[in-house]
Amino acid sequence: MAWEYNEKVKELYRNPKNVGEIEDANAVGEVGSIVCGDALKLSLKIDEDTETITDAKFQTFGCGSAIASSTALTQMVIGKTVEQAAQIKNQDIVDFLGGLPAEKMHCSVMGQEALESAIADFRGLKVVHEEEDPDTAIVCHCFGVSNKKIENTILENGLRTLEEITNYTKAGGGCGSCIDEIEQILEETLAKQDAEPPLRLPDKPKKLTTLQKIKLIEETIEKEIRPLLIKDGGDLELIDVEGNRVVIEFKGRCLGCQAVTYTLSGVQDKLREMVSPDLEVTTGND
Repeated sequence: MAWEYNEKVKELYRNPKNVGEIEDANAVGEVGSIVCGDALKLSLKIDEDTETITDAKFQTFGCGSAIASSTALTQMVIGKTVEQAAQIKNQDIVDFLGGLPAEKMHCSVMGQEALESAIADFRGLKVVHEEEDPDTAIVCHCFGVSNKKIENTILENGLRTLEEITNYTKAGGGCGSCIDEIEQILEETLAKQDAEPPLRLPDKPKKLTTLQKIKLIEETIEKEIRPLLIKDGGDLELIDVEGNRVVIEFKGRCLGCQAVTYTLSGVQDKLREMVSPDLEVTTGND
């Protein structure tokens, strides 16, 4: 079957970034199994003082979407604090890629799990493996998927059908003997979810004044973005801010770099995260 990948996914699996292993990593997360068809090892270098992720690399055994998802994950976490990285969910990886085929959503889930495992390793927390947890049982033996993974994936992604569960976890995609049990877990999880009171939405954040917005943009660029670019011989300068339009200019090794489009996207993602989701970042280099 030929999967319909968008151009960004194609680029990242044909030309992956951050492949390999960090020798002095202080956070490592491993998920999956080669036997089950997918495996991912994520290694992070985290500054002990600021808890900022300064480097990230991956090794994966899987399809093109697994490679693209792993590349995206490493690009997303570099420059973030551990606390910020912990908020990344599999849907954020999918959004960063501009989408994945429904049948390949499990690759983004694997990325989230590897990140959670690496952060637990950094915190010195013991990762309880499924075979060590008395409340966990393997449901899909073809792909080694547990009841807890199925339940958590349903809740985190709002899944409603057996097909969606298979797309996100691969459970039920092999011999099919576990389908009845998966459907029972789905039914029980949805019933439990419907019985819980709705969450109170957080208060809408106050609108920034123009001066506050510009100051926050400047601070984010100076503290969060420029240090990472300078580390690799690049740089950028803030040129103008007009409403929600932010104009920057790349310098140094960023000029003429083939990956500058992804760098621009990363700058926009960081400013949207730290300042406002409405910002649009363009470059004045053209």
